[in-house]
Amino acid sequence: MENNLPRRREAAGLSQGELAEAVGVTRQTINAIERERYDPSLELAFKLAAHFECHIEDIFQPEENND
Repeated sequence: MENNLPRRREAAGLSQGELAEAVGVTRQTINAIERERYDPSLELAFKLAAHFECHIEDIFQPEENND
């Protein structure tokens, strides 16, 4: 799933570790999400959106399948 989490995190002046602590996950989880190697749970997506005071869709965009 595509996302703009790194841009939002950096704009807020947060390290991966600081964001991870704020939403209750590990830094490695934030890193994996940012590198699009891991799709967050719905609960985590809501926590991230709440942290940045935006909608989930403002952070995450599903990949379009043109099959």
